[in-house]
Order: sequence, then C-alpha cells, then structure tokens
Amino acid sequence: MNPRERVLTAMRRRVPDRVPYALSLTPPMMQTFREKTGAEDPAEYWNFETRPVWFDSPKVRADYRQYFPEGLPDGTRIDDWGVANVPGSMYHFTKMVHPLRHAYTIDEIAEYPLPDYTRVECWQHLARDVAGYHERDLAALGALEMTIFEVGWYIRGMEDLFSDMILRPDVAEILLERITELRVFQAQTYARADVDILDLGDDIATQRGMLMSPKMWRQWLKPRLARVVEAAKAIKPDILVWYHTDGDCRDVIVDLIEVGVDILNPVQPECMDPAEIKAKYGDRLSFAGTVGTQTTMPYGTPAEVKAVVRKRVETVGRGGGLFLAPTHVLEPDVPWENVLAFVEAVEEYGWYDQLS
Repeated sequence: MNPRERVLTAMRRRVPDRVPYALSLTPPMMQTFREKTGAEDPAEYWNFETRPVWFDSPKVRADYRQYFPEGLPDGTRIDDWGVANVPGSMYHFTKMVHPLRHAYTIDEIAEYPLPDYTRVECWQHLARDVAGYHERDLAALGALEMTIFEVGWYIRGMEDLFSDMILRPDVAEILLERITELRVFQAQTYARADVDILDLGDDIATQRGMLMSPKMWRQWLKPRLARVVEAAKAIKPDILVWYHTDGDCRDVIVDLIEVGVDILNPVQPECMDPAEIKAKYGDRLSFAGTVGTQTTMPYGTPAEVKAVVRKRVETVGRGGGLFLAPTHVLEPDVPWENVLAFVEAVEEYGWYDQLS
C-alpha cells in the first residue's frame, strides 16, 4: 500500500497496512533535528504520508499600518489579515494586536480590507503542487485552519467579537460573513486542485469545555462551517474534511459530523479519552493526533512514549480511523529521545497484521 492509499484508507475508516503518522517541530526543535540527522525536512526524512499545500500571499496588500496609529515595536510582523504579531519570548509566543480593536460600526467592519485570495497568483500553483505530490504517491492536504472564528477574533479581538455576538450582532455578522465568503472560495479552489484532505479548524474549546456555549457556536459558526464544507464537497464529493480544535469539544462533536467533518484533530488526551471518543463516534468519524504534548511527549520516558503509541494503535486505531500524531507542535522541552521513540513505535507497533 503506498502512502496516499494508506492515509485515504485509514481516514475512510477502513484498515490500511499501517497507521499513517506525522509530527511537527518548533524552530528550536527543528534546529535539534538538523543537528541530529543532518537533514532539513522531517517529512522527507521520516517519509510522512501527507504534504500540505497553501495559498500564496497576495502580491497586492493593503497598508495595514493605518490601523496601528500608536505604532508597533521593532520586529513586529503584520500578516495577510492585517493582524500585528509582536515578538515574544520565542517562535509562536507572540502578542497579537487586533487591527479592528477600536471599530464599532458596520461601515468600519465592511470596509476593512481582507486579503484578496481570489487573485490568480495566490492559487495558480495549487493544482501543480497537488499533482506533484500525487505522482509521488503522497496525500495532499489543503491548509485552511483558523477558518472563521479564529481569524475573526484575530482581527477584532476575542472579547470584542464575543461582545459583538451578544450586543452588536450586525457587526459580528458582517465580519464573519465576509470571512466565510472568502473561505468558501478557497475551499472550492482546493477541491478543484484535487487535494485529498481539506484541513479546516478553529480552536473553539478549552481543556475545561467550550469557549462559548454550544448554542452560540451553533448560531454563529456551525452554519458557516457547513457552507465551507459543502462548497468543497459539491466539487469533489470524496474530499475528506479534517477539523482541528484544541480542548474538550465533546459538546459539538455530533454537530461537526452533521456538517460533514470526517476527521477530528487533535483529540487531546489531557481532557478527552481518545479510546472513549473512538468507541462513541468511530463509526462516523476518524481521528488525528491523540498523543499528548503536555504529558507524554515532554515528560514521559521513551518507553512510556512507545507504550502510549501502542495503546492508541490498539484502541483508536482498531478497525482503521487513526492518523497518529502529537496533539500539537513539539516544543523544546520534548527530549529528542522521545521524538525518536514516537517514530520508532509507529514502525514497531503500527502494522495492522500484528494486531491480535
């Protein structure tokens, strides 16, 4: 079974030859990877089965500096959406400055310049990139996480966006609707480019439960997520939809299935029992992740890492439906020996002909 077949078989809840897997490294861990292996790309070095493709940034961008009249510290990066990221202690530990933090009228929201991903330079490479991965028997994943809610609060500020939903619904409506329309276009474009998996996601939960009530999520976000999924599947009915949310999202798992999500990621074991989730939803849903980056990966011994991998294969992986991975990027507190133990354990325990 080639790598692409392995991923598609597993994620369609059938039994492949081996559990597919991957891991992601922060820049400090990438430096360790280079020093230990002499290689540059973990996916190539370990022969991961999937590769992501992305929209490129528009060549023409708005001057978002007008939204920060007080100025920004040196080294601040402004992303495609106009969100300022002020350097923090390392890598992704940045402080966001939200460009619409002082906006309160519909006109201010309606006139805010979202990135124009419809420009041909943003997407013309996608079909070529996907075809290249398919020629190598790799599964192509169309990256579209931070789909609606997260990019919305990045622009507006989380407190203000939640306040809008309750006190100024017309303001929340126009921002989320504009983002959704853009995401629908991107989902359609990925489907036309023949990606195997559409990678959506918004962090909608904490480890103690939902960030908002399920009722609020169903009102504001579920219908919009459904539109994005429907847009992709209307063009490519067999596209698989991957949905990422950290935290305990059990209150809306059935809703995610209803809108067409095929794969739930990352299933944090610190707040959800992966075996229990598999037993309850595994007839309708596949799972990616399941190996804790707050527990097992930084604090376990190599033997404990291997034991967790084996347990996940034997429980969540039984009958197919598992893409094994740490639940987040690996931080510098993860011993290199544990990274190796994770990879070695997949090779040792991940083969289905070994399951009793």
